[in-house]
Order: sequence, then C-alpha cells, then structure tokens
Amino acid sequence: MTTINGPDGLPRCAWCAGAPEFVPYHDHEWGFPVGNDRRLFEKLSLEAFQSGLSWRTILNKREAFRAGFADFEIARVAAFTQADVDRLLQDAGIVRHRGKIEAVINNAARAQELIAEAGSLAAFVWRYEAKETAPPQSRSTSPESEALSKALKKRGWRFVGPTTVFAFMQAMGLVNDHAQGCVIHARAAEARKGFVPPASAHSL
Repeated sequence: MTTINGPDGLPRCAWCAGAPEFVPYHDHEWGFPVGNDRRLFEKLSLEAFQSGLSWRTILNKREAFRAGFADFEIARVAAFTQADVDRLLQDAGIVRHRGKIEAVINNAARAQELIAEAGSLAAFVWRYEAKETAPPQSRSTSPESEALSKALKKRGWRFVGPTTVFAFMQAMGLVNDHAQGCVIHARAAEARKGFVPPASAHSL
C-alpha cells in the first residue's frame, strides 16, 4: 500500500501513518522546492543527525536543534568553537553525537566556500535535480544523490552519503517522491514546475 487516508479522508503517502506530526510535515514541507540557503543547510544538517535514527526523533527535536545551532545560519555556525561543541554535547534537547556536531560545524565552513564558488548553496545543489525515472519511494538513493554526495565529499563535507543526500533531495523538492495517489503529489509537482533556483546566497 503506497497511500493511506489522512485525518481529512484524503490519500497521503503511507509513511504519514508513522506519527501524527508527520501529516503537517508531509503536507506543507516534504517535496516542495526550496531555494533558501539556510533551510537547505539546516536540512542537510538534520539528515546527518538522522543517520542511524528515525526522522520522527529528529523532527521532534528540530526546534532544539535550531536553538542550539543558531537557527542554522551558515556564517554563525561556521564560527562555532570548541566551547560550542562542549555546549552542544551538554544539550539534552538534541542528539549529542560529537562526530555529527563537529560535522555540521565543518560543513558550515564548507558551505561558505561553496557559496563563494557557485553563488549560493541552492544554485549548487539544484544542479543535481532528479530526472524522476523511477517510481516514487522505490529507492533510497539515485544517480543524482550519488553525484551530489560525491561532489560534496570532494569539497570536504562530512556525513553526506548518497542515502542521506537522497533523503535531503526528497524533502527539499529536488525530486517529487510523493506517491502517485497522494493528494500532495500534484501540488508538489506544480510548485516544482514554477520554481527557479536562485543564484544568490541572499535569495529566498
């Protein structure tokens, strides 16, 4: 079964049944195109923290992550010091994993370099927009996620394997992976059709 009926009786991706908080996330965020560098960096960071855990855990801690990581403002996170690492390791509201915390700080610095190279994080990642040749939710990686993962790793990013990157691409609308029968599939497709990736780090 690829869909389930939501609280309003309309069909949605079956994974919405996993938790009540999945429905608003699914309906208003997942699969809609994003061109804001801060949001893209946040999602890459949260997907790194999710590695080995459930998305429900991360979603429920998202506000704590935002508070701990300066709302994922790239320049502020890149300036974090060892004192910030120690602070975050004491923060019970987030996932206290030293390697992942240090990876996010490293990745912020690498994001600054990438913005200088490509004009914005959005301009770079949207070069890898998926061609959608596979049925929705039929895979955990794609040629595009493998290519983007390789490009990020080459530039020194950490915790950006192909599976992590594909989950990022699903969420940020680089692929419309809503089930064909899902009520949100057409909405996400329409939003993606009219989306033009920004070339500036200051674009919304």
